[in-house]
Amino acid sequence: MLTNDLWNELGPKWPLTFWDDWLRHPDQRKGRSCIRPEISRTHTFGKIGVSKGQFFDKHLKFIKLNSKPVKFTKMDLSYLKKENFDKLFHEKVYSLPTVNWMDLKLNKVSGHTAVRIDYNDKKVFQTIAKSFGIMDDFKSGVPRTGVNGIVPFMFSGRRVYMAPPKDWTAYRKDWN
Repeated sequence: MLTNDLWNELGPKWPLTFWDDWLRHPDQRKGRSCIRPEISRTHTFGKIGVSKGQFFDKHLKFIKLNSKPVKFTKMDLSYLKKENFDKLFHEKVYSLPTVNWMDLKLNKVSGHTAVRIDYNDKKVFQTIAKSFGIMDDFKSGVPRTGVNGIVPFMFSGRRVYMAPPKDWTAYRKDWN
């Protein structure tokens, strides 16, 4: 969902295809992040579309539309404001236990409902991403679904955060 002001800024130059890649470019991003809902409000229903079916079979066909009503208007969503979210998210992720990605993949990690896997360069990120079947591409240095360099995903019922070093400050534009 976009605010009217943001649509007025982006709408006139909105691309016909691959808008999600386009949004990751610094000219559009301008240091902003998208709120990625934990409850899916969208459904991908086929290969035909603006992305030309590029990722449908490997990734998109697994997206499930939420079937349980959520009363968002009754919830306190102030934690999603940038001034609150970034700090809370960073603290949460970097307080989690760090695990070896191969141990996690081989189900040798127990006792935690959420964990962190660290990466320090593009090659390591892509190796880990491919191993878990998540998208490994970057646009203008921004990993798909990344928030401040952190990519959350689910694996075997566990929340996993693939994260850069704690002192990370900016996307690497040369990671394309």
